[in-house]
Amino acid sequence: MDTPLKRRGLMFVLSSPSGAGKTTISRKMLERDLEIQLSVSVTTRPMRPGEVDGKDYHFVSQERFAEMAANHELLEYATVFENKYGTPRYYVEEQLSKGTDILFDIDWQGTRQLAQKARADLVSVFILPPSMRELERRLTTRAQDPQSVIKKRMTKAASEISHWEEYDYVLINNDLEQSLNNVISILQAERLKRVRQVGLQQMVNRLVEGG
Repeated sequence: MDTPLKRRGLMFVLSSPSGAGKTTISRKMLERDLEIQLSVSVTTRPMRPGEVDGKDYHFVSQERFAEMAANHELLEYATVFENKYGTPRYYVEEQLSKGTDILFDIDWQGTRQLAQKARADLVSVFILPPSMRELERRLTTRAQDPQSVIKKRMTKAASEISHWEEYDYVLINNDLEQSLNNVISILQAERLKRVRQVGLQQMVNRLVEGG
């Protein structure tokens, strides 16, 4: 039996305003699809209750983060609500070469940097809330942040939404399960793109030659 074609991995980005659903969809994607791994970012923000260093984030000092950025150890980085977030370059590049997909839960700033550095490997999806009222309700219901932080997130949401045109796909998260299915469909279709099939040209040449 012939060896199946190998595939180069892709960087799959989910972005949305806080509370629109990207983190929940990301978590459910990882549960359903074993061929994609979450990119674990480095961050300077304090660890929240229940988080694990190295699993949820790599928690580092401001000094260490600055050092990583200066040494080009980060594929992308951004400042969000006075905290810094970044993606370790080496791990992502290694996984893509092995055919593993990497899932990014990042904002438009990080997505723009990835597009500038590795557009061919990038697939980006922006998730919109049905309304701003619903977004505020979700932020309040999850009870993770004090009201002062929720107000900041709502103020920032309009700015984040304004970058929707920079993304390959845009979904409105009216129903979580439907949105999840749509995101998974996008991922499956992108995996089948011709440009991601390593060795396809050689296979076609063999077929043309009667091999």
